[in-house]
Amino acid sequence: MAARRALKAVLVDLSGTLHIEDAAVPGAQEALKRLRGASVIVRFVTNTTKESKQDLLERLRKLEFDISENEIFTSLTAARSLLEQKQVRPMLLVDDRALPDFKGIQTSDPNAVVIGLAPEHFHYQILNQAFRLLLDGAPLIAIHKARYYKRKDGLALGPGPFVTALEYATDTKATVVGKPEKTFFLEALRGTGCQPEEAVMIGDDCRDDVGGAQDVGMLGILVKTETRNVDGATIE
Repeated sequence: MAARRALKAVLVDLSGTLHIEDAAVPGAQEALKRLRGASVIVRFVTNTTKESKQDLLERLRKLEFDISENEIFTSLTAARSLLEQKQVRPMLLVDDRALPDFKGIQTSDPNAVVIGLAPEHFHYQILNQAFRLLLDGAPLIAIHKARYYKRKDGLALGPGPFVTALEYATDTKATVVGKPEKTFFLEALRGTGCQPEEAVMIGDDCRDDVGGAQDVGMLGILVKTETRNVDGATIE
């Protein structure tokens, strides 16, 4: 068995790993400072669709994280790149705070559906509009398919269940751009000069973070986010 190359890059998840909404995970700032002291390239990767990259950066800086904008790679960035490649006009089912990351993208007379985490838009009328577009042949693009995410009051539904509902209703398959897709991790490493086997992923989701990283050849480190479901069983 060939020896593993030296570690050169670390990808770090954000929500649930460094912070939960507007609160830092205890000890996260100190851990990041120690990581900065190592001779590795650090990048921050996130599936968040609730806010633009600029808003996310401001949130992190308020929590005293030393992070620059060019170190962050989001699933919104990946989604915009795909829209530009396909040259489609999307119906954007994303949080209003995420819209700045799609500035300049034509959205009138949509011929594609892009779905992220948008609780205020997940109601019957809007989802039915998306359903009809898909029946007419519009492609379905999922920014990611996370089943749930961590909030201060516990776990909450992610966009995955809504993407799956539209897939089921229209007998179609979404193109997913966020974690755990291989292309997401490869794009995040672009510009670092590192191969996947020279990198490690740190995150709180065993499927999207750790599993996705392992599928592309990276090491994965799981940060456990513990909460309770409605039956009282522990979910980690």
